[in-house]
Parts: sequence; C-alpha cells; structure tokens
Amino acid sequence: MKIIKNQEFGGERPLYCEKDLQLEEVIIHAGESSLKETANITALRCRFEGKYPFWCCNHFVIRDCIFTVGARAALWYSRDVEMTDTIIDAPKMFREMEGIKLRDVQIPGASETFWHCGGVDIDNVVAERADYIFMHCHDMVIRNFNLSGNYSFQWTRDVEIHNSILNTKDAFWETDNVRVYDSVINGEFLGWHSRGLHLVRCHITGSQPLCYAEGLVLEDCTFGDDADLAFEYSDVKATIKGHILSVKNPRTGHITADSIGEIIRDGNAKAPNDCIIETR
Repeated sequence: MKIIKNQEFGGERPLYCEKDLQLEEVIIHAGESSLKETANITALRCRFEGKYPFWCCNHFVIRDCIFTVGARAALWYSRDVEMTDTIIDAPKMFREMEGIKLRDVQIPGASETFWHCGGVDIDNVVAERADYIFMHCHDMVIRNFNLSGNYSFQWTRDVEIHNSILNTKDAFWETDNVRVYDSVINGEFLGWHSRGLHLVRCHITGSQPLCYAEGLVLEDCTFGDDADLAFEYSDVKATIKGHILSVKNPRTGHITADSIGEIIRDGNAKAPNDCIIETR
C-alpha cells in the first residue's frame, strides 16, 4: 500500500482514481473531489477542507480525522466506509451510500445528513443541528445515539435503535418496521403515518404523538406531562406505565395505562372506532 504522509493538497481532483492508498496527517485544502473514484483508502489524522472529497469510492477507512464546514457533501455514492474518532462539521454528509459503520463520531453540523443510505451501523455518535437526518434510509442499527434536530428518520424502513436520546419533532413519519428500545424521544408529532412502529421501554414527550399509525405497538413506555392527544386515528396496542395526559380517537386496538387524564371520543372518530382503553 502506498503511503502519503505530512503533505497538503488543493484544487480539483489531486488524488483522483487512486487505489490502495494510506494518508497520514494529510490536509486537503479548498477544492473539489480530491479522492473521487478511489478504492481501498485509509485516512489517519487527516483534515478535509475542500468539497466532495469521497465521491464514488469503495472500501475506505477514516480514523481520527476532521471534516470542516468547507468539506460539505463529503461522502456520496460510495460503499463500505468505517469511520472512528472523527469530527464532522460539514453538512450533507453520507448520500446514496451502502455499508456505513460509525464509532465514536461527533457531527456538530449534521443538517441533511444520511439520505438514501442502507446498511448503516452506528454506535456512540452525537449529531447536532441535524434537521432532516436519515431521510429514506433502510437497514440501520443505531446504539447510544444523541440527536438534536427535527424531521428525523422520515421514510425510513427496517431500523433498530437502542439506548438513545432523540430530541426531534416530526420524527419517524411514513416509516416501515422501526423498533426503538430503552430510549428517550422528545418532540411533537411523533410517528405520524408510520407502519409497524414498535417502542419498548421508551419515554415520550411532546404534543400529539403517534397519530395516524398502523400496527403501532408500545411496551412499558412512559409519557411526559406534555404528551397530550395521543393515538388519534391509530391502530395501536399499548401498555403505558404511569400517567398519560389525554388519548383522542384511536381507531382500533387496546390501550392500557396506570392512569389517563382524559379520554376523548367525539364525532370525528373513524371506523371501526372500537379501541379498548382502560386503566389498571
């Protein structure tokens, strides 16, 4: 494997189409597509400042690196990346990709990150300013994830999330087969129009959660004091620990809670309108 160490590059395509290359303490200055169409690349302690460095790349490892704001849209149309101990301050990362493994990564500028990606494996990642993260992604396993950003996980499918804190409104809209375990989900309008959303031992806050859902399951979840008007027009099976402020017009299913402040059944209910709602 060829090694390039302690060098600086700029301009357009300085390392275009390279194969079997290890970069150590290299700086990629302003420019475009520095490593486009490459394969088998390892980057160690590097700094990326230019746009689009990893486009159409296969099999690459990124360790202890920094992507500055200027390195926007850094990883697109690529396959099989392993990234560890890295800071990403560039928006619009990870698009149209397959095979993404992240460990101990900070993404302080995560706007519009992870679009149309599959085979995503994330552990111990922090994403901030992360509006519209994970749009149209599939086959993801996420652990120990701390998210701050709205409109997350929309149109995703086959997703599993564990031990995470998600500060996000309008999350999990139009999703299929999403399972969330032992996590906190803070934000309004959670899970609308979802199919097969399954929440286990989660804490939920924010107004009007889990409406218009099909095949919705909650196991031993808790609700915050502001989580009102839940389950409107949903097909739901739920066991809730503690109190829930209000339940409104669930379409069908069975809801059990320790206590419910208000059960609303009005003239806007939808058939079959046979959901059983009871307290312990």
